[in-house]
Amino acid sequence: MEKMKFRGHETFFIRKGWLNKGIRNILKDPYVFMGKNPSDILGLGTNMVKSLRYWLQAVGLTREKMLGKKMQELTEVGVLINENDPYIEEFGTLALLHYFLATNSENATTWYFFFNVFKNIEFTKEELKTQLKNYINIKGGGEVSERVLEDDCTCLLNTYIPRIKSSTTKVTPENNIDCPLGELNLIDIVNKKEKIYKKAPILIENLNPLIVLAMILYEYPNKKEIKISALLSEER
Repeated sequence: MEKMKFRGHETFFIRKGWLNKGIRNILKDPYVFMGKNPSDILGLGTNMVKSLRYWLQAVGLTREKMLGKKMQELTEVGVLINENDPYIEEFGTLALLHYFLATNSENATTWYFFFNVFKNIEFTKEELKTQLKNYINIKGGGEVSERVLEDDCTCLLNTYIPRIKSSTTKVTPENNIDCPLGELNLIDIVNKKEKIYKKAPILIENLNPLIVLAMILYEYPNKKEIKISALLSEER
């Protein structure tokens, strides 16, 4: 049975400013998420604290280990990002975090499935949910409720689709809580009425070649050469 995780986000996609807030507080106190009052320290509700703890690990910024009790520390990538783009604003940084999320089959299974296994270019949420359920069954992931699958698929779409595109009402700056990964424009809405979505690749001209190289080296650390076709279509 393969390890899979669903709904670790507590239905909350990443909010702007969250990751920076998490990193800053972990550097002050590695035990902040496991302390008595993380909600007061982080200024977030209880479920949002759980969500932020999950997202920091899912996008490769932190890892947890036991040191007396469970604590969090920055990964090597987390250290580099904190030193060079602490507010996580650069397109390359977002692309890198997306890469770690989309290849995280164990802790972000729905994201992994969508970007590596799901072949539909245009799709409805129901089609995504059905094929995800089939994938879980084939891989022996155990029983996952319809509610959990629905929440995961909804959160995935909200991760990459800005509210100004998906909302039927006017979005003002005051209630703009988009996920920063939406800037990558990886999912678009083809038909808002019929709720048909479309995958869209990152535009090559928007990617820094050094970011691409870093991803390739991370994915294939022991290879001296790799085919372009493998980079484009091989399941991670």
